[in-house]
Amino acid sequence: MIVERTDFVSVPVTDLERSTRFYEETLGLVRTPGVVGWPEFETGNVSLYLVDPTNMGREFVGPHSGYIALRVPDVTETRAELEGKGVEFEGDILDTGVCHMAFFRDPDGNALMLHRRYASND
Repeated sequence: MIVERTDFVSVPVTDLERSTRFYEETLGLVRTPGVVGWPEFETGNVSLYLVDPTNMGREFVGPHSGYIALRVPDVTETRAELEGKGVEFEGDILDTGVCHMAFFRDPDGNALMLHRRYASND
């Protein structure tokens, strides 16, 4: 099998309008133009695709519990900005010795994280 790239990650939601506002207005992600009915957001290297599974005859089996790491220039500054918009974070910023991480959830409880590596991969 040859995988050229990951095109998108599906994020299960129960209210497309509410979730679209959160990802677009609260997080400030750029919505992919021309995509109707299936909100998709660019993150630089992979798209986040909001999907209400009930629109496809499936059950909502969420939320995602594996964190989607959103790389930001400064975790502390971005966290403060999002807290100002009402986003609640889970605990303090974690410094692993390699990167900073701040954990939070979208309106449906899907796991998200602000992330910034500050040490080299060596």
